[in-house]
Amino acid sequence: MAKISPQPRELGFTPAAESLNGRLAMLGFGLAIVIELLSGEGVLHFLNLV
Repeated sequence: MAKISPQPRELGFTPAAESLNGRLAMLGFGLAIVIELLSGEGVLHFLNLV
């Protein structure tokens, strides 16, 4: 019985990687807006970075 070798993964700027990156960026931006609305201060102040 012949073994089927797995396909090598694509690295770099693939469409799937870019879609995931965009979705995570939208999630982070949305969370930053929610934090700012609920706390009344910016994200950097909320995290005590400024």
